[in-house]
Amino acid sequence: MWHIVLVALEHLGFDTAFIGKVGADMYGDFLRKTLVSNDVNCEGLISDQNAFTTLAFVGLDEKRERSFAFARKPGADTQLESQEVNKRIIQDSRVFHIGSLSLTDEPARTATYDEIKIAKSAKCVMSYDPNYRAGLWPSVEIAARMMRSVLPYMDLVKMSEGECTLLTGYSDPKMAAAEIVKGGASVCAVTLGAAGAYVKTGTGDASVPTFPANIIDTTGAGDAFWGGFLAAFLQFGIAPNDISVQEAKMMARTGNAVASLCVSKHGGIPSMPLRSDVKRVLDNS
Repeated sequence: MWHIVLVALEHLGFDTAFIGKVGADMYGDFLRKTLVSNDVNCEGLISDQNAFTTLAFVGLDEKRERSFAFARKPGADTQLESQEVNKRIIQDSRVFHIGSLSLTDEPARTATYDEIKIAKSAKCVMSYDPNYRAGLWPSVEIAARMMRSVLPYMDLVKMSEGECTLLTGYSDPKMAAAEIVKGGASVCAVTLGAAGAYVKTGTGDASVPTFPANIIDTTGAGDAFWGGFLAAFLQFGIAPNDISVQEAKMMARTGNAVASLCVSKHGGIPSMPLRSDVKRVLDNS
C-alpha cells in the first residue's frame, strides 16, 4: 500500500504527505496515529463520519508468503471527493505517487484522475505501483482496464511479476517492462521476489539481484523496494528521462536492500529500516 511507501521514505530521510480518507472510527484513528508517529504529514487525510475504514487482513503461509482479505462495503477510502483533495500538498511535492486501489470505485476514482491532473500541472515526477488486490475489484477485466488507464501519465512504474499480464498483456517481465517504457514511462521496475528485480529504461535494461535475508514476513516488501528506489532517485536529483541503465540499477539495488531488511521482521510499517541500516547492507556487499 502506498502509505507504507511513505513510511519507507520517511525512514530514509525524506518528507512525505498522505492524501486520502479513513473512517471516523478506531481503525481510522489507529492509521492516522501510526502515520503521524512515523512523521508522515497527514493534513490531507480526512476522517469520514459516514463510512468505515477499509479493513485489510493479511495471512502468512508456511513459506512466509501473504494472502489478503478485505472488509470494504464501502470503505472510507473510496469516498474521497475531488473537492476534498488538498491541492497544495500535491503542488509542493517533487514526486506524486499513486496505487490503483483508489480507482476501484467512485468518487475516489474521479478524485484520483483530478489529482493526476494537478500533479502533472505542477510538474511532479509521477510514480505508480498498481498494487493489485483481486478482492477489491469486481472483475479482473475491470481491474486491468482501470490499472492501465493511468499508465500514460507515469514516469516511474513499479510492478510485481504477477501484475505484468494485467498491465501489459505480457507475462514475461522483460516484455512487460518494455511495453511500459514504450508507452511513455522513463523507467519500469519489476520485482521478482527472491530473484531480485528487473529494470528497463529507454536505453537498456538490467537484472538486479537481491540481498541475503532471513525471511520472516514478506508484507510490505514491494513497498519497501519502491520506497528505496524512490529515495535513491531523489538523491540522484535527476529528471526521470535522464536516468541511465546504470543509475536505474543503483536505484533498484537500494530498493532491494530496503526490502531485504523489511522481510526480516514482522509487519509492513514496523519493519521499515532506517537509512543507517540500509547503508550498512549496501556497504557490506
